[in-house]
Amino acid sequence: MEIPIPVIDFNELEGENRKKTMALLHQACEKWGFFQVDNHGIDKKLMEKVKQLVNSHYEEYLKGGFYDSELVKSLEKENKNNIRDVDWESTFFIWHRPSSNINEIRNLSEDFRNTMEDYIAQLIKLAEKLSELMCENLGLEKSYIKNAFSGEKGPSVGTKVAKYPQCPYPELVRGLREHTDAGGIILLLQDDQVPGLEFFKDGEWVKIPPSRNNTIFVNTGDQVEVLSNGRYQSALHRVMPEKNGSRLSIATFYNPANDAIISPAIKLLYPSYYSFQDYLKLYGTTKFSDKVPRLESMKEIANGHQILLS
Repeated sequence: MEIPIPVIDFNELEGENRKKTMALLHQACEKWGFFQVDNHGIDKKLMEKVKQLVNSHYEEYLKGGFYDSELVKSLEKENKNNIRDVDWESTFFIWHRPSSNINEIRNLSEDFRNTMEDYIAQLIKLAEKLSELMCENLGLEKSYIKNAFSGEKGPSVGTKVAKYPQCPYPELVRGLREHTDAGGIILLLQDDQVPGLEFFKDGEWVKIPPSRNNTIFVNTGDQVEVLSNGRYQSALHRVMPEKNGSRLSIATFYNPANDAIISPAIKLLYPSYYSFQDYLKLYGTTKFSDKVPRLESMKEIANGHQILLS
């Protein structure tokens, strides 16, 4: 099915519409796990150049090898009632932070490498801004996610560069099988013509349309779900192959460093390790008040006990 996807307009974060926009972002993270960002501040000419360079690289160096692969040949002999447990994609991965492997990838021109680095520098700023806005909505310090993701050298950033080639047998494969993303905040620059991306919501697969005008499509990964204590859940998604075109996907992952230690934010946890007797004492004087301040008070008491016990 197709439904309107939340769009976060960064121009609306200033002025009278900020509260409404922040509420929309919170709802998108809490109820959807994905959304689009418009007026994100990334140079759109640069985005167009990135897409053009990726498409040219695929056509020159990857397309021929893909269609000569055993995967393609085997589909011609496949039982038409069986979906193969494989992914119909041509892809490579670029690490950017804390160290880069871009100079080690074969056949990338200097222009490709420089353009990608310029793009990633701007994209990291967007990821950091999104992480700050999420923290604000969760009631955390604005740098909480960034600090939680940082090991000794800061968060990890990498890009999966993918083409989902035109597929003569789309009923036999997935472009990319159903999964959630392992990391943090995923920022996708995708095709503006060819569809295929789908997210699972409320028991149905939602078709994500191609991104017009270089909007950035965002979804949250498993580590944001953990840090938010389940408030912001990672969403199941997949890519369906297309018979009438090849889909472009440039997905950048703003992830925890390998040595980052991940746990739910203490501020978002319910109180724990308290005696029911202590709770009843507080309840007796606050029974007819809102429960939230009561639970927050118990959290402080419980945390104090844990500190004393440790």
